[in-house]
Amino acid sequence: MLNTQPNFTRPDDFYEALIDMHRDLDEAQSQSANAQLILLLANHVGEHEALMEAIRYARGGVVAPSSNGADGKLAA
Repeated sequence: MLNTQPNFTRPDDFYEALIDMHRDLDEAQSQSANAQLILLLANHVGEHEALMEAIRYARGGVVAPSSNGADGKLAA
């Protein structure tokens, strides 16, 4: 089960480090750094169902459900 409740021990420090990670990178480098971070954290989590839930949750935050009846959920 995906934990979506605040669980950071030092959220401000993490946010600052995340912003710093992108400093002086162009768009492609920034996207690559994000992808690498996502894959590292996904590897750390490891649990397939939690990762699929995280993908659905993240996508749901940026894409409205389609009007053709599809719910936009990814298959597990």
